[in-house]
Amino acid sequence: MNFSKESSKIFGFVANFKFPKFIQRFINRKYIEFFDIDLSDFKSSSEYENLNALFTRILQKKRVLDKGFISPCDGKILQCGETFLVDKEHFAFSVKGCTYSIDELLKGAYDDYELKDGLNYVNIYLSPKDYHRYHAPIDLEIINATYTSGSLFSVNEKHLFSIANLYTKNERVVLKCKCDRGIFWLVFIGAQNVGKMFFNFDYSIQTNAKFTSNFTKEYSNLYIKKGNELGYFQLGSTIVIIASKGVLSLNLQANTNIKFGEKISD
Repeated sequence: MNFSKESSKIFGFVANFKFPKFIQRFINRKYIEFFDIDLSDFKSSSEYENLNALFTRILQKKRVLDKGFISPCDGKILQCGETFLVDKEHFAFSVKGCTYSIDELLKGAYDDYELKDGLNYVNIYLSPKDYHRYHAPIDLEIINATYTSGSLFSVNEKHLFSIANLYTKNERVVLKCKCDRGIFWLVFIGAQNVGKMFFNFDYSIQTNAKFTSNFTKEYSNLYIKKGNELGYFQLGSTIVIIASKGVLSLNLQANTNIKFGEKISD
């Protein structure tokens, strides 16, 4: 039995259960207190009919979008920088001292020539306290979506240190995108207790499902404007941004928090 997947399904069931209102309000309030969630941009805690509605809360105050390439989500930048080669394979750091294979992470979602000049990357961890919806970081065209089945290990820093190459072991969806600067990939990584990942442009993409095989879906003329919502996680997880040379000019620090709308690159 895959314990992480089974526990995630059970947690997803509980999160979607609608308790009587007075009990649900108590649960919501305690969850918010425990994770120290700031609801200043959202509805009050009593407005959510179950925990999943709280996890996937919608912004009530429109975010100001910085110029340039922005963060697609709220979260913590665990690592960022340039990839490096080991025996012709591209690697990046998940956290300090721990690496993952870009080639393996993106398998099925790239052509060899797209990696040959090197890449930039940003890992953004969404904790249970964070806003769980994700948005287009720049005006973009989605070329394809690649689903890869896998485990649902926790992706917090403790587990990144203890499980080698963790990102490549987990279930994930990779969006290959094109903007006026070049090609980049948005990698949405499943994690323990992440019930589902949803994508507004294609509801047929099913994650954490009982029967799901790896696939790639091609799209034609699928354009998304900067800041528009792409979809959402149910609970926290990680988004990895991988970009071909020239797309990003990074001036970021690891272990810093970032908000959707804040600039990642000019």
